Amino acid sequence: MSEKIPVTVLTGYLGAGKTTLLNRILTEDHGKRFAVIVNEFGEAGIDGDLVVGADEEVFEMNNGCICCTVRGDLIRILDGLMKRKGKFDAIIVETTGLADPAPVAQTFFVDQDVGDATRLDAVVTVTDAKWLKDRLKDAPEAKNQIAFADVIILNKIDLVSEAELAEVEAAIRALNPYAKLHRTTRCDLPVGDLLDRSAFDLDRILDIEPDFLESGHHHHHSDDVRSISLTIPGDVDPEKFMPWINDVSQIQGADILRSKGILAFKGEPRRFVFQGVHMILDGDLQREWKPGETRASRLVFIGRGLDEAALRKGFEACAA
Repeated sequence: MSEKIPVTVLTGYLGAGKTTLLNRILTEDHGKRFAVIVNEFGEAGIDGDLVVGADEEVFEMNNGCICCTVRGDLIRILDGLMKRKGKFDAIIVETTGLADPAPVAQTFFVDQDVGDATRLDAVVTVTDAKWLKDRLKDAPEAKNQIAFADVIILNKIDLVSEAELAEVEAAIRALNPYAKLHRTTRCDLPVGDLLDRSAFDLDRILDIEPDFLESGHHHHHSDDVRSISLTIPGDVDPEKFMPWINDVSQIQGADILRSKGILAFKGEPRRFVFQGVHMILDGDLQREWKPGETRASRLVFIGRGLDEAALRKGFEACAA
């Protein structure tokens, strides 16, 4: 795992501060070299010119948001970068402000060569503290970007009052209660808080929400996007769970932005960690359960129109 090159997907709605953050990353004295992939909507790209740092490798993908039609370009660029290993320490993919991050993340699941050489480290979403409430009303992309994030930067906090800031933060938490959230002005955040965090590793769920086990289950409403947490205080039967989660992802996958879980399989000393992007699931056995650690099975779904009662019933039926 350590040999794989970490990839950070940087997203956020138009004007939130993605380019400011990218420039900060590239100019900060951290001793690392990054390859940067910039995606712009439209044939004439300018983001590559806005990104500073002549020593960095900047690649542009134009004429469309990163989605199924442009995924081929992303795979091609990543494949090319893999042949130049040693020239950079990490890859940053900056998406257009209108992009859904899901297809970018899916690339690391669906392409074998990309998955073997790289690891998706985190999806980082930049949000605008002043205008986010308006964007949540009129821009579904802004909701998707927040719901999908592993790390959220609440930027431009100097432009709002503390009361407004608390309201905006509550709106973010309603969409995504699990992401690590940072408040910033002009994206003034140390690079170490953003990169090589293994935030896409489900081991970090308990870091993000320490009382996850005690919370049982809960959900948050924000119009059509919601999150659902489910817990079984014990083992699950993999012979029941795997067919069930596959059925859920195939039937409801279009509405599930993210799914993730840490599971105790009956008779297995290691934890099974999985994550999903819409209909694509990926998981494996990771570290052993520690002595004294409570063996429990936990799932998180973030998406639209999710039937919490049905999901809970189906999950509980998988108990060993």
